[in-house]
Amino acid sequence: MLQVKGLSKSFDGFKAVNNANLDVQKGEIVAVIGPNGAGKTTLFNLITGIIKPDSGSIIFKGEDITGLPPYEICRKRISRSFQIVNIFPRLTVFENTQIAVLARFKKTWDLFTPSKKIAVEETEEILKSVGLFDKKDRVTGLLSHGDRKILEIAMALGGNPEFLILDEPTAGMAPEETSKCIELIKSLSEKFGITILFCEHDMEIVFGIANRIMVMVRGSTIIQGTCDEVRCNQAVQDAYLGGSDVCLM
Repeated sequence: MLQVKGLSKSFDGFKAVNNANLDVQKGEIVAVIGPNGAGKTTLFNLITGIIKPDSGSIIFKGEDITGLPPYEICRKRISRSFQIVNIFPRLTVFENTQIAVLARFKKTWDLFTPSKKIAVEETEEILKSVGLFDKKDRVTGLLSHGDRKILEIAMALGGNPEFLILDEPTAGMAPEETSKCIELIKSLSEKFGITILFCEHDMEIVFGIANRIMVMVRGSTIIQGTCDEVRCNQAVQDAYLGGSDVCLM
C-alpha cells in the first residue's frame, strides 16, 4: 500500500531523514522505532505532505504522492494524529470530530445549512467506535490527556482513511488509558480494515501489536522486518543497548 524509497530531508545541513526506506502492506500494523532524534516524526511529516523531501519517492497504492500538499494527501485517504495533541479546545468532542467529517464532504464553507444538521449520524458512529460517544457534548479542553489523544484519532477517522499514521499515540497516558488506546488500534485494524503506521517508544506496545517493525537511526533505515527479526538484530542492539547481545524484550 505504501512504499518509501530513498527518502531524504535536510535542515540547514542536518540530515533529519537520510535515505530512508519503508514498505507497508494493506491491512498491516507497522511500527517505526528509533532513538530520540532518529527522524521518525520528520518521516511522517514527509509522507503526509507537511514538508517536502529533498530526494526520494513516496508511492501510495501505486501512485507517486511525493511532495503533494497535506489536503491532497488527505483526499487520498491518508490521515494522521500528532505527537502533540492538535485539537480545538473550546469546541465539544462532537464538534471537533464533525469538523473533520465536514472537511471530507467539502461542507466547511456551507453558509446555509446549520452545522448541527450535517453529518450527525456519521460523526456519532465515529465517536462510538473510539469510546467517546458518552462525552460528545463535553468541551475538549476539559478532557483528560488520554481522551484528548483518542479524540485526535477520532478526528483522523473523520477523513475515512484507508491508511492511518499515529505519532506516539500513547505518549503521556496513564496505564488504563494506554490499554484503551492499544485496544482501539487493534480494533481499527481488525474490525475496520485500516492499515496503520505508528511510532512509539514503549517497546512492550510495539512488540505487542506490530506485524512488522522499521528501525531508524540517525535518519536512516537500518532494518525492516518481523518482530523476531528486529528483536535480536545486531544493529538494533547497538542502537538501543550499546552493543549488548541481549535481545530486546
